[in-house]
Amino acid sequence: MMIVGALLLLGLFAFPMWKIMLKAPQYPQPIGMHIWVNKFKDAEPNNIKNINILNHYVGMKPIPEQIPEFKVFPIAIGIMSFLGVLIGLLGWRRLYLAWFIIMVILGSIGMYDFYNWEYEYGHNLKENAPIQFTDESGEPMAYQPPLIGNKRILNFDATSVPMAGSYLMFAGMFLTLVAYFVARKEEEKNYEPIDLKRDKLDPSLQL
Repeated sequence: MMIVGALLLLGLFAFPMWKIMLKAPQYPQPIGMHIWVNKFKDAEPNNIKNINILNHYVGMKPIPEQIPEFKVFPIAIGIMSFLGVLIGLLGWRRLYLAWFIIMVILGSIGMYDFYNWEYEYGHNLKENAPIQFTDESGEPMAYQPPLIGNKRILNFDATSVPMAGSYLMFAGMFLTLVAYFVARKEEEKNYEPIDLKRDKLDPSLQL
């Protein structure tokens, strides 16, 4: 299970890990983008172009083709997958849990980075935007999409949810955690405590 769990991480290179969709009356067909481990991609043709047009009118930055994380994340996933397979092949059962904990930490860092990216794009707006909206207190309105779930932004319904790549990663992490407990149970089962009475030396053999 450890080896299978580690290999499931590679699904992030075959499937997108997240998506953000926008739905509004003027867009009967929702527009959005899929976030891969190494790129942004249109949910449908020209979606990112249309999102950038909307962003321009409210003062948001355009969605870039590349961000620094797209260089770091693939390397981290590749290393963790390789280490997981190596640990499984060598049978280093006590490292199963360590691998899982490291993945939890890396996943948490990734989610925190994703939240900061959304916050930056939703709050750091250009002062000379063609269209400016304010909230009830008169402050410039923020357009940050939700980290996960749904959120109303002006007349748009924004949805942010994980996709197949993330589910494969979560499944892989779950399998490695199961592998750890199964391995620990086997170790406990194979452990035979020393029976001092049975193993006691014959008194005649003692000095």
